[in-house]
Amino acid sequence: MAKKEMLVAAIENGTVIDHIPADRTFQVVGLLGLRNARTPVTVGYNYPSEKVKMKGIIKVSDKFFTDDEISRLSVVAPKVVLNIIHDYEVVEKKTVETPDELRGIVKCNNPVCITNNEPMTTIFHIVDKERGICKCHYCDKEQDISKVELV
Repeated sequence: MAKKEMLVAAIENGTVIDHIPADRTFQVVGLLGLRNARTPVTVGYNYPSEKVKMKGIIKVSDKFFTDDEISRLSVVAPKVVLNIIHDYEVVEKKTVETPDELRGIVKCNNPVCITNNEPMTTIFHIVDKERGICKCHYCDKEQDISKVELV
């Protein structure tokens, strides 16, 4: 019996974001502003995956993400894999990790926090990476990173 595969065009240069939890795929597209990309973007989702059961994958031609974009990505989809492509070859593969500190990425869910009442940058410290708990630098309110609102 022949193995069936879905073929998607390879990219010459750019980034492939793999192992996105399927239900977060379009959130990642929005977060990274890919709807406004000027280069080809391929989005696939609901592919079977051993790591996350159902996954999404995004291929972005001629785009290499900044550390800030990767930090934002880690909030929505930690543990995704970035494949950096040059001349159709994977030259670097890295798993996105949530950084120890998030600056200007997450909104505090405490309505009386100074960050919700003054024009200032939010700062959150990741206090438990395994459980995904972050704590506001200013009011000490803890939040589940999977339920945060992005700035």
